[in-house]
Amino acid sequence: MPPHRAILHVDMDAFFASVEQRDNPQYRGKPLLVGGDGPRGVVAAASYEARTFGCHSAQPMSIAKRLCPNAIIVSGRHGDYKAVSKQVFEILERFSPAIQPISIDEAFLDVTGSTKLFGSPIDIAKQIRRLVHEETQLTCSVGVAPNKFLAKLASDMNKPDGLFVIQPDTIQQILDPLPVTKLWGVGPSAERSLGKLGIRTVADLRRMPVETLVARMGDQGLHLHQLAQGIDDRPVRLDREAKSISHEHTFSTDLKDPDEVRALIARQAQDVASRLRKHQRYAKTVSIKVRFGDFETITRGTTLDNQTDETRVIHDAARSLFDTWARSFKPVRLIGVALSQLTEAPPEAGLFDQTEGTESKKSRAVDRVSDAIADKFGKDAIARASTLRAKPRHGAHGPGSVTPLDQPPEEPNQ
Repeated sequence: MPPHRAILHVDMDAFFASVEQRDNPQYRGKPLLVGGDGPRGVVAAASYEARTFGCHSAQPMSIAKRLCPNAIIVSGRHGDYKAVSKQVFEILERFSPAIQPISIDEAFLDVTGSTKLFGSPIDIAKQIRRLVHEETQLTCSVGVAPNKFLAKLASDMNKPDGLFVIQPDTIQQILDPLPVTKLWGVGPSAERSLGKLGIRTVADLRRMPVETLVARMGDQGLHLHQLAQGIDDRPVRLDREAKSISHEHTFSTDLKDPDEVRALIARQAQDVASRLRKHQRYAKTVSIKVRFGDFETITRGTTLDNQTDETRVIHDAARSLFDTWARSFKPVRLIGVALSQLTEAPPEAGLFDQTEGTESKKSRAVDRVSDAIADKFGKDAIARASTLRAKPRHGAHGPGSVTPLDQPPEEPNQ
């Protein structure tokens, strides 16, 4: 594949479900669902036997059970999945230091500089598949291509337990017939926008004048036009340190009061800010995620002028993001607040005491007191006024999660 880059995308096959079938012989060959079995439960993974019935990850468990009434349902063993994930990543590290984890069960590798030691990119992909199977008794699918977008696309072309290669001279031959929904970033909204232009396939998109796409869709139009040509210059990031802290919650009944949602956002902002300070980190980006009762999911983010660990700043940013669509409010099933672009110190840490304003000093003082009380008596022992409207609720997914700063981010893509 040189002189082009050689990128691999390694994706474990139905990872959680496959681990369960490996460890429990009675599950093998049978439809299996991993996830919560409550009325608001969601499928985390579906075995390939269950997928033949239409079951898939991120599906409401109630729907999956209707599609496949005889499916075996297990709640999952996350500690075991992490242990297997560690085995897989140790195998990948034998072939290249340039590894970018995408989730607990998939990663990109740049093997451009590894060919003299281990053979061609295709040879490396074959070795990885063999070693993963020998050492974990699980299978993976590998895509080989000149960039990340194409490698990920390729890994999905021959699942499960497959290998697919996209050579530079076959890019358009492979891309052109595909529906535009195969491109990163084309969800239902973008699909509708493209459909209004008569664009159904990647070939349609590639042939559309880029000026027309930019006029209709802005920067996204330019980005999609490049993907339609197989262009993706993003490097494989070498940083294995996860850079996000998040808290999200699925509710047992949909929230119908926007003020109650705002109060819960305030509570989550307080929680993630406290954990941020505990990790001695500062965040540059604040995001919120909202899933409505009809399962439409929206994520919005904002980049701050300066890194922060202040609850007040994080809450204000999250609240503003929610308010951008609160006027068209509909019942909410899930709400989440996330912090990303984390650093160990703000850019002007040495000047901090001299430059921060009175409001910031007061805010930090409140944060210090609330953290101390929470450490001593528990986080429920103190609540800011902005959170008091939130009613105690129990959800399907528990109170929230921290992405560990010394582990790859865990976003299973089954």
